[in-house]
Amino acid sequence: MKNNKKIKIFLVDDDAVYLRLLEIEFLAHGNLEIETYANGDECIAHLDHQPDIIILDYLLDGVDPDAMNGIEALDRIKAVNPDLPVIMLSAQDKIEVAIDCMHHKAFDYVVKSETAFLRLQKSIITILRIKKIETELNWYMERM
Repeated sequence: MKNNKKIKIFLVDDDAVYLRLLEIEFLAHGNLEIETYANGDECIAHLDHQPDIIILDYLLDGVDPDAMNGIEALDRIKAVNPDLPVIMLSAQDKIEVAIDCMHHKAFDYVVKSETAFLRLQKSIITILRIKKIETELNWYMERM
């Protein structure tokens, strides 16, 4: 990722109010391009927009009980692009849920709470640092 390029984040949540609040917070705090989706199918259909990071709700069945859940969406995203960082977001404050997400290759798991946005910011910063280090390492290895 280049410094002059906006970071593209997909926000995926079936709670329209929470989704809009997240979008407003992110747009107010960074040089970001945000795309929002109400379900996993919409997110997956737009992966060709090449997001840098996806923030994905765990349940995703609040509007449509038959909608794919966050783990199913995560698996499908990883099948398309295994290197795409996905941060799972949920009201589920259970260690078993977090472990399940990590087993499905989520980058992080954040509980919806009053500190969720700060936790998401920290995860995104960590992802960007890792990508920068990987880019620099690749540049160095090509010159060896």
